Amino acid sequence: MKKTDSLRRFIAEHRRYEVIALLFIMMIVNQGDRATLSVAGASVSQELGLSHGEMGWLFSAFAWAYMLLQLPGGLAIDRFGSIKVLGVAIIAWAAITAAIGSVALMPVGVAFFAIFALRFLVGVAEAPCFPANSKIVSLWFPTAERGTATSIFNASQYFAAVVFTPLLAWISTRWGWPWIFYVMGAAGVAIGVVFMARIKAPVEHPALSRAELEVMRQGGASLREHAAAPGKPQGWHDTWASARALLGQRMFLGIYLAQFCISTLTFFFLTWFPVYLVQQRGLSILNAGLLAAIPAIFGFIGGISGGLVSDWMLRKGLSLTLARKLPIFVGMALSMSMMVCNYVHTDALVVVFMALAFFGKGMGALGWAIIADVSPKRSAGMNGAIFNTFGSIAGIVTPVVIGYMVQAMGSFNGALIYVALNAAGAFVSYLFIVGPLRRPDDTPACAPEETLQPAPAR
Repeated sequence: MKKTDSLRRFIAEHRRYEVIALLFIMMIVNQGDRATLSVAGASVSQELGLSHGEMGWLFSAFAWAYMLLQLPGGLAIDRFGSIKVLGVAIIAWAAITAAIGSVALMPVGVAFFAIFALRFLVGVAEAPCFPANSKIVSLWFPTAERGTATSIFNASQYFAAVVFTPLLAWISTRWGWPWIFYVMGAAGVAIGVVFMARIKAPVEHPALSRAELEVMRQGGASLREHAAAPGKPQGWHDTWASARALLGQRMFLGIYLAQFCISTLTFFFLTWFPVYLVQQRGLSILNAGLLAAIPAIFGFIGGISGGLVSDWMLRKGLSLTLARKLPIFVGMALSMSMMVCNYVHTDALVVVFMALAFFGKGMGALGWAIIADVSPKRSAGMNGAIFNTFGSIAGIVTPVVIGYMVQAMGSFNGALIYVALNAAGAFVSYLFIVGPLRRPDDTPACAPEETLQPAPAR
């Protein structure tokens, strides 16, 4: 009984932990949705008679929409608030994901275009996701906790691979590939309902204690949505002016370029990696799903470790620049080890070096923490959108380039070198382009203290 009371008291005094837990669960489902086609890819390509190049275009469909909708998504977040926009997006992408399973009922000649169109629409719905996550973290978490909080939701892609890659491979083997999409669609709708019921801005949360609110305020949490003023919606001229101002700053440009490089690793893992295990390493779909989970576990550990180490360095008094950059340098160096897979012949060694690369990629994925740290207050959504646009461009380029490289070379050897060189590119960008990390309009994070009272309990 005492332990139960202590747990309830702890939760009551740390509502922000519930927020990050829900973001983590939501992102697990989100990343599972993104990986559905990679797990189904070998079956889909065989059933529809698709080449590697054509599969590359299918893999890229999501990223085309994801890229094109980043700026409108960022504008929507700044105008309507990250929580409202993300809640609607979750339900939408889940429903569209479920619809992809119905493609199996269509004629083969139509199926390719139907999958491309539906994956494109999933990208439309998911476009505000990461910018909204970043803004929610800045609302709820002090600066010294953001690295950990961001690494938790960012590490969801690896945890999703651990959970869903074997599960979806088993579902595909047991009931057929369409059920991969049905199951993930249902899971998305469920978490969307929970998210919309539970997540609010701190100053609107009825159960947030005054003590926790003060800790968050003193630590630099934003506490409220900085939406455009009522009756004065931001026009497209102002939107593009804001975007140009961000792109014109060397620090942000370096961060954006590094995100393109880091996202190349992400999209290789999300698209071609299971196919690599099946087609180049000769594994069955089920065995590939099980084997892929091992590097994903290390990616998850690396992702959490990067955030913890970064925040620990901040608490020890190191500068924001060093605390955020050092894990990125170490992580990207480790990620380059995937090239060694071209020179080993046993599946065990492939797993070892891929696990090392996954760990490094996870450790170095602190871009969203940095965006939360340095985004101008009034254009946080826009900055996150531009940042994610560069990642989305990598989502278009990576699967298509790898598809044609494999088709031309007859193996994945060149593809692994290409991905590893992008890890080197992220290292160079943070080392020589980004410079010191700081918020351009570094002003007090919130309004006067008397306005920062939690909503009355209902």
